[in-house]
Amino acid sequence: MGENMIREPAVAGAFYESNVKYLRESIEDCFKHRLGPGEVPKLSRINKEKKVNAIMVPHAGYVYSGPTAAHAYSKLVQDGFPETFVILCPNHTGYGADVSVYNEGSWVVPNGVCEVDNELANEIIKNSNFAKADFNAHLKEHSCEVQLPFLKYFDSNFNIVPICMMGQSVEASVDLANSIYEASQNIGRKITLIDSTDLSHFKSQEKTIEHDNLVFNEVFNVNTEGVYQVVKKEQITMDMVQLWQVWNFLKN
Repeated sequence: MGENMIREPAVAGAFYESNVKYLRESIEDCFKHRLGPGEVPKLSRINKEKKVNAIMVPHAGYVYSGPTAAHAYSKLVQDGFPETFVILCPNHTGYGADVSVYNEGSWVVPNGVCEVDNELANEIIKNSNFAKADFNAHLKEHSCEVQLPFLKYFDSNFNIVPICMMGQSVEASVDLANSIYEASQNIGRKITLIDSTDLSHFKSQEKTIEHDNLVFNEVFNVNTEGVYQVVKKEQITMDMVQLWQVWNFLKN
């Protein structure tokens, strides 16, 4: 990849509005929705100790999961933005490496451009046995892209490191967690993790709530092995489990 690598929108007009005006209105609707937080938050500019180190957000179309995502983004916005967002997402396309880091260039969405933090991205790759510089996995992948318009709505003063995971073994996940933590410490980068995942697919509301609570219970107890076990045992259709391997980062 070269420094001028530009990743154009792949799902604008499908998962979210491609028109800037309509996109802005749809994002505001997500926050004001009866299932959303109720109002559009204002970005905190106060220099304070960050409390939100990571958020988990869905990646369906905004009309389906936008109000749910808005709850997480509301907390994030009120906490203030870091220098860089490390965005972890699953691989739906089957292209690219098992752990694909987009390490140079920029991502374009209708309401702005997100520059990649190449220094942090390369440091993550250097510290990992699994992560590789890879563009192909991100070419048509929607699960990272749909997060960016939310971020650009509030500010432009941040960078991103998109990481797409096809291989989600415990070994690869622990390795990536450690490499992200070590990389951020080594270069002194203030980061927040965004984990893009849909917890349930095509389940009844009752079963969805049951499964969500089982996963959240393990997450709140920082039990990474427990997350894997409960997802397998209950056949939970969660398509991104490795965020919970970043406990080294979350507990610090």
